[in-house]
Amino acid sequence: MTRVIHTGDTHIGYQQYHSPERRRDFLRAFEQVIEDAREDDIEAVVHAGDLFHDRRPDLRDLQGTVAALRSLRDADIPFLAVVGNHEGKRDGQWLDLFEDLGLATRLDDKPFVIDDTAFYGLDYVPESRRDDLAYDFEPHDADHAALVAHGLFEPFAYADWDTETVLSEATVDFDAMLLGDNHTPGKSKVEGAWVTYCGSTERASADEREDRGYNIVRFGTADEGMDSPGDDVAITRRGLDATRDFAFVDVELAENEGVERVREQVRQHELEDAVVLVTVDGDGEPITPAVIEEFATEAGALVARVNDRRDRDDEDGEVSVSFADPDDAVRRRVREMGLSEAAHDVDETVRASKVADSNVRDEVSRRVRGLLDEDAAAFDSGPDEEAPEEIEEVAPDNGRSVSETDETHDGETAASADSDGQSSMEEYL
Repeated sequence: MTRVIHTGDTHIGYQQYHSPERRRDFLRAFEQVIEDAREDDIEAVVHAGDLFHDRRPDLRDLQGTVAALRSLRDADIPFLAVVGNHEGKRDGQWLDLFEDLGLATRLDDKPFVIDDTAFYGLDYVPESRRDDLAYDFEPHDADHAALVAHGLFEPFAYADWDTETVLSEATVDFDAMLLGDNHTPGKSKVEGAWVTYCGSTERASADEREDRGYNIVRFGTADEGMDSPGDDVAITRRGLDATRDFAFVDVELAENEGVERVREQVRQHELEDAVVLVTVDGDGEPITPAVIEEFATEAGALVARVNDRRDRDDEDGEVSVSFADPDDAVRRRVREMGLSEAAHDVDETVRASKVADSNVRDEVSRRVRGLLDEDAAAFDSGPDEEAPEEIEEVAPDNGRSVSETDETHDGETAASADSDGQSSMEEYL
């Protein structure tokens, strides 16, 4: 029997609500997954993408991640992973560097066998490029096979990737698809294979109300906890203690009710060190969000945000504004615009990068010139689509994960792109 942890969407480095403490929360949640693997009888940790929240994580986030992966390596537990849309770069990936340093294995179209199970990988690929994919995987002689992938697959919410096509066209018969990108955990049978999301390890948006955690997946040996008699794959859920507490306060104001009623509802929740998200609806009096947010933080909340759903332009029933997570709102709107890869790169430089304001113009100019030399197709518009839970960012180099009928994108490794960076990492190890 092969028993692995299936995790993903750890988004290390995300400074949610501009809170340094929230930034540390995302690393702490990942560290608990690693610690659980060390303490339990786990053969491998399988990560389904978006290890980092950003393509250029800070040094402190890299150091924390390396330390966690080093502890896993010291326990002789492999870390198997694919590249997600948040962390994917056009050249070498961070995962390549971790592999060069002996800390991880980047899964691709070749089998990585643990006990009686072969693991394969499929990095995130933008929807506009999927028609060129040929799901060719090298054969294996293990008893079971699993595909680890990052994307929004059917039959789950926001799906834009046909799971039946993947399973029917794949040259390997998969017993399970272990997925990342959708932050809501779930599982379903498709074409006889289990298809499952592990969910995120920390709440990356106000929509994620369920408890955070990861999956334990067992291949082989029908045992207690199997989903049905005869199944040789079992998927169970395990929660995380390290996840930050969130208090979701939903208030329906009756006529003549206002701020005092909202305060009363907030008081009924455990606020100490929690992220407090207040949603106000109904016919009551106008309220000032800042008053409620100040009240919650003075009562011990780490962060407080108020979303007054009555303050919206909904003449067409389509526009709704939420201040619970402004970064998330911006990412959703950017995705809806169907921008080219080049435009996403410029957006990140202007809005989200660490480039000093005085240098933004030069940095944008440098990136545009580089893109023109590298790949003019990067300026083609992307498809318009509804905003799912996560923003579709620049596609990672996916040449290692699955073949493309027209071209491959074999990029340099992170080590060759920045040899000094590798030397520093090796010294740190």
